[in-house]
Amino acid sequence: MYEGAVQNLIDELGRLPGVGPKSAQRIAFYILNADASEMQKLSSAITQVKQTVSFCEVCGNVSETKLCVICRDERRDPSALCVVEESKDVVAVERTRSFTGRYHVLGGAINPLAGMGPEQLRIRELVARLSDERIQEIILAMDPNLEGEATATYLSRMLTPLGIRVSRLASGLPVGGDLEYADEITLGRALEGRRIISEGTRFAQANAAEEFEQAVEEETAEVEAQKAAEPSAPRQRWNGSMFDDIDDSEDTGSTDDEGPASDRAVEQDAGGQGAGEQGSLNEALLEQEIQALPVVSDQFGASQESNDAAGQEAPRRVPGSMTAEERAAAAFDEEEATSQDASESQDARRAEYERQLAELRKTPLRTAKPDVPPIPGKTYVNPWE
Repeated sequence: MYEGAVQNLIDELGRLPGVGPKSAQRIAFYILNADASEMQKLSSAITQVKQTVSFCEVCGNVSETKLCVICRDERRDPSALCVVEESKDVVAVERTRSFTGRYHVLGGAINPLAGMGPEQLRIRELVARLSDERIQEIILAMDPNLEGEATATYLSRMLTPLGIRVSRLASGLPVGGDLEYADEITLGRALEGRRIISEGTRFAQANAAEEFEQAVEEETAEVEAQKAAEPSAPRQRWNGSMFDDIDDSEDTGSTDDEGPASDRAVEQDAGGQGAGEQGSLNEALLEQEIQALPVVSDQFGASQESNDAAGQEAPRRVPGSMTAEERAAAAFDEEEATSQDASESQDARRAEYERQLAELRKTPLRTAKPDVPPIPGKTYVNPWE
């Protein structure tokens, strides 16, 4: 479209990466309209960078000397080596200030369509650097695209047999991004490369119910085995013969005929039973004890004074001598008396409550005087009436 030198400048600028025909045209006319001294500085900078700047002999990074600044720094960690594609990637990693090791620049990535294979990369120099025994880990920091994945896969397969630790930069969600806008591959790799915050103390149980039943069975079997190994003594039932030894020891030291031994002999003769056996009722001894008790009166007989006045002998009744019918009748009368007293007390409380309520209704209701006059046509009444 243009003649001579202008078109040649546009064509040369269009060969630059990221510069299209329109951008090349705008840059060419900017150079034409700019001051000649400024363009002279631009041309001098281009000429100087081509003459003085080269690549580091060790890592391949750009440098004006044989060794770059990072390789000359003795404070860098020699045990970690980060492998990148281009020199611009070194600057990106250095901006993070998280890596203190050294670098190795491959000079590109494997791209068969562009004619870039492993032979065109600085892979041989990388293998030569691994002779340094201080290197313990290699970090593959390639771009997360097709060419970068191919290069990382090739290097990992080649370096793994050497016995050196090989790691790859994690790929996933960017900071400030949203899950709904993430593609499937990025989200999948974020899940695969997730970080473990806490291992936890719980463990999975596939068959918790079966394990519980098995534990119960084992515990039952263990208890039964202990019982079989240590049989317990049979439980003795109580009987009178358990005190025979005690009674015999007491009788040996007694010489008095009227002591416990003689009484037991009398009881044995009266009951017709030996020691340690339950004998029959001693009627003579029971009658003697009853005669010794004082005379008492109850609801079934008259009092001693009334009987003496009438010249009759008062019947002697004790609770132990009452028959079953008499005891039932006494309990029934006592219950009726108790219920009658309870009903009378309840009637008295009810009457007192009604009396107090009647007096309260007669008392006029005490209310505060209203601040505003009553509504015309309205009258106040006693709520109790």
